[in-house]
Amino acid sequence: MIVLIADRLPAFVPSRLKAMGATVIAEPDLKNESLTTRLSEVSPDVLVVRSTKVFAEHIETADGLQLIVRAGAGVNTIDLDTASSRAVSVANCPGMNAIAVAELAMGHILNADRRIADNVADLKAGQWRKKRYSKATGLKGSTLGVIGAGAIARAVIARAQAFEMTVACYAPELDEELAERLGVVRCESALEVAKTCSILTVHVPLMEQTRHLVGAEVLKALPDGATVVNTSRGGIVDEAALGEAVRTRDFRAGLDVFEVEPTSDGPFLCEVAQIDGVYGTHHIGASNEQAQSAVAEEACRVIKVWHETGEAPNCVNLRRVSVATHQLVVRHLDRVGVLAGLLDQLRVQGINVQGMRNVIYSGDNGAACARIKVVGAPDDSVVAEMKSMQHILDVTIVAL
Repeated sequence: MIVLIADRLPAFVPSRLKAMGATVIAEPDLKNESLTTRLSEVSPDVLVVRSTKVFAEHIETADGLQLIVRAGAGVNTIDLDTASSRAVSVANCPGMNAIAVAELAMGHILNADRRIADNVADLKAGQWRKKRYSKATGLKGSTLGVIGAGAIARAVIARAQAFEMTVACYAPELDEELAERLGVVRCESALEVAKTCSILTVHVPLMEQTRHLVGAEVLKALPDGATVVNTSRGGIVDEAALGEAVRTRDFRAGLDVFEVEPTSDGPFLCEVAQIDGVYGTHHIGASNEQAQSAVAEEACRVIKVWHETGEAPNCVNLRRVSVATHQLVVRHLDRVGVLAGLLDQLRVQGINVQGMRNVIYSGDNGAACARIKVVGAPDDSVVAEMKSMQHILDVTIVAL
């Protein structure tokens, strides 16, 4: 197994992978054309990335590539369609950085209320402005709106409740039972959340359904002087609409992510980040030692399980709904060529296999049972042919 690490990960990762028997190539500065070149040269079985973007040409270059591990939660930096078209599994490490991101979100919420960053800037500039900065609302008793109910959102909820805040929440998966367990007010939409809160924070992945989820309509529903925090992904909050709300309605915003971000350190001019009342950080939500260590541990676990079983934990690009219509239950002796003969019979009849699991039983005879999910049912003559094959004990068909 060859593993190419194309990002900076904790120092223990290469040695951990080598202990699994892997050949490890760690080149953390690979990106764009240099990544394409190394993928072609090395043809790794596994590619591990953190912030490095993986485009179609990268995946198409590496013929031997079987698994891409994103050392983080979001996978919007990886071309999932191309990976799926080439049967490359894409796995992430969800929830490992939840506490780190939640801590930063709470930091932004506190800063927006107390204007800590402005306090510091004025003191460094030699200005004492106690009258200006003595005006703050305070968090106790206020309502925090949370969009999302995943690991990060739940960590934020717990911390907000420790500040004695009421929490209103919306997520598609949030039902009454889960809302009660989390101690939140359940809302039917992001718009309904905005109508109930003075501070709004978003914790959802970026996809077509969530792009500009917090747009002009949701922002209009918030009261004047509201705070908006985004530590999830740039693009979930409409930056132009948010900038207008900050300028005209005394909003404050804490943004750790932006719609367009540089790929490396250097100049960065972002219109919304320049507005007074917008407090930006450098996409550092998951960037502390605790989070990075936990993510790296999970990335190693994913690779280990995949190497040992062929199945990748946390795989995000598997088909979730099977199109199989029937299942063949085939009891047989565990002999060479039995399953090959069965599959050949299905091929001749044009029946596509969607999944197969073969279980071996104990005992000297080595009997086994194969469950084969297929699209379409073999006709009676094919079933009879299967039953007559050597080493076949029985064949039954179950409609799904």
